[in-house]
This record gives sequence, structure tokens and C-alpha cells, in this order.
Amino acid sequence: MAEQSTTIAHSAPERRARAAAFAPWLFVLLWSTGFIGARFGLPYIEPFTFLAIRFAIASALLALIALALRSPWPRSPAQLGQIAITGLLLHAGYLGGVFFAVDHGMTAGLSALIVSLQPVLTAVIAQRTLGEHVSRRQWAGLALGLVGVALVVGEKLLAPGVAVPAVTAVTLAACLIALVSTTLGTLYQKRFGGGMPLLSGTALQYVAAGAVVLPLSLLFETRTISWEPPLIFAMAWLVLVLSLGAILLLMLLLRLNSTARVASLFYLVPPATAIQAYLLFGERLGPLALLGLVVTSLGVALVVAQRP
Repeated sequence: MAEQSTTIAHSAPERRARAAAFAPWLFVLLWSTGFIGARFGLPYIEPFTFLAIRFAIASALLALIALALRSPWPRSPAQLGQIAITGLLLHAGYLGGVFFAVDHGMTAGLSALIVSLQPVLTAVIAQRTLGEHVSRRQWAGLALGLVGVALVVGEKLLAPGVAVPAVTAVTLAACLIALVSTTLGTLYQKRFGGGMPLLSGTALQYVAAGAVVLPLSLLFETRTISWEPPLIFAMAWLVLVLSLGAILLLMLLLRLNSTARVASLFYLVPPATAIQAYLLFGERLGPLALLGLVVTSLGVALVVAQRP
């Protein structure tokens, strides 16, 4: 009987360790589906209107879950302000910039390449502001990851018969806003969000983000919506899988790991999206893209692997 108790006691930490090891890869898989969902939905709705509805549904669902589970709610004005700032950066700034750029003609691959500068930018700022040490091995991994993403996206841009998309000042500015927003949002959440209740705090982040994108929708969009099956599927997927599942995983990973390690996972998002686009839309993966997948994986492995 005592031996059985000991076995159960040992198995629980082992299960938690396995879950912690699997969580980053589950996050990459979920996060990478964001482009696929946007590709399904944006033909039927404008970007800020899409995001306003998505944030409203996500915040309501998370609030209901938090109430049902009797989860704590933030009480101090300081914590509420910190949650709002993270929501503005991680959700309104990042998603608003990417959705706007893609909707106005920039390819998702090119916008992904710009936003994929995030891990390097995050590592540089984290080293100076959070005191996180980034080793030479990790710097090499960050550089390899960037090269790998460039190979994956570059093949799409250099494919025969594919016109190089025009980059306007507006779409470039939108992507740069997304890049800076997701970088600062990740760092800010790491610095100030450690004590944030996950469910209620994330719900309030979406409220803050919605308070920004809703006025943009009212001011600059017609708010014409065609509720076709692809849009309904995309909205449901992005709310349940991305706005709930992936974001909660991101918050958890930031609590458990350095920002450089978490940010490096974003290198895997464009290659993972490329694989999904191949499976769903028949978009070809050539030798250059396959090489990019390998290089990116090696780069991320160098960043996230723990020294013995």
C-alpha cells in the first residue's frame, strides 16, 4: 500500500513535467492557426469589426468561466491598469496591425516575416530591462531562427509566377506597430503580470483591446458583415482556440520561462502556418521552405534547450 502511494506521488510530478514540456509545442500549433482563421474570415468582414466581435465574445466567455469557477478578480487600480496596458499591446496593437496589413494587400507571409523579428527584439530589451541573461548559444539560436523564417517566406516570394507584393507605407507601418506591440506586450506581461488571475485578467485584457478596435471600426469601416459558413467557422475557431486556448497558454508560459525562450517559439509559427496552408490550400512547400523548417527548428532548440 505504501509503495502504491509512493508511485502515485511520483507520477503526479512526472505528469506535470510532461505537460510543461508539451505546452510550448501545443502553443505553436494553436497560435499558427491564426493566419488560417483570418484567411477564412476576412473576405466576409472588415478587420477591426472582426476583432471587435472576437474580443467581445472572448471576454464574455472568459468572464463566465471565471465566475463559474469562482476565480479571483483583480481589485487594485494598479493591477487593472497593468492588465489594460497588456491587452492594448498584445491584442489590439498586435492583431490590429497584422489584420489591417493583410486586409490591405500585404501577404500573410511577408507580414509574418516582419513580425518574426520579435524574438531578437524581445531578447535585446529583456536583457537590458528584466536582467535576463541571453547566452551566446541562445543568440545563435535566435539568429538561426530568423534565417529559417526568411527561407520559408522567401520561397513564397520567389516562386515562379508569384508577383512580389507591393509594400506601402501604410501596410509597413501596420506591421511595425504589430511587431513593437507584441514585443512590448510580452515583456510587460512578464514584468507585471505574474500575479494576474489568468481567467478574469485575460477577460479584462480583451475588454481593453475592444475599447480600442471598436472605435476604429465605427470610424473607418462600413461594418458590413456577410455571415457565411467560412466566417462563422473562423470566428468560432479564433475565439475558442486562439483567444482562449492559445492566449491562456502564452500567459502560463511567460510565468514559467524567460521571455527570450517564449518569444523564440514565435519563430515556429510561420513554418507551421506554411505546413497548414499546404495541407488545407495546396500551397507548395519546396526545397527552400523545407530547409527553412529545419533551420528554424534548430534555432528554437538552441534557445529553449536547458543546459545540463
